[in-house]
Amino acid sequence: MIRNLVLFPAVFLWFAYGLAAQIPAARDVVKPSAYPSFDPAARGKPLEIAVVMKIREGFHVNARETTFDYLIPTDLKAEPPTGFKTGSVKYPKGTLHKFSFAKDQALNVYTDTVILLLPVTIDAGAPLGEQHLSLKLRYQACNNEVCLPPATLPVDAVIHVSSGEFHPNRPELFAKP
Repeated sequence: MIRNLVLFPAVFLWFAYGLAAQIPAARDVVKPSAYPSFDPAARGKPLEIAVVMKIREGFHVNARETTFDYLIPTDLKAEPPTGFKTGSVKYPKGTLHKFSFAKDQALNVYTDTVILLLPVTIDAGAPLGEQHLSLKLRYQACNNEVCLPPATLPVDAVIHVSSGEFHPNRPELFAKP
């Protein structure tokens, strides 16, 4: 009897640990990176920042336009430094997927790799050189069995500002459909 009382909690903890080890932390499901459309970028010129979300295989995140109001949408916020102005983020359309937990309703989600575009204008008097645009990416990741708590990740967009010179950067990220 005492042996069973000791053995049961040990087996339970081992099983619970095994389940927890298979479920990643929410912040480890999406790997974001940011790229400016021009490098260097000229003062007084508009550009875009592409935030590339690489979503772990087997997971999805809710799209910006969610199927239900209670779902947490993907959201990108910018904190522009002095001399920069940001516009409204351009979110891609999600794709409808059916999941066992959502019964017969398909959910609007992002999977694999998704690109969010943030318009930025550099003022004529903006500081020259390397500038940092702080971004915050908020999402909720789920797989077919569990939804993780919402996560907010910092994303650093580095913009090299010049007085007039500008060159296209990573054009494949900014191609218009």
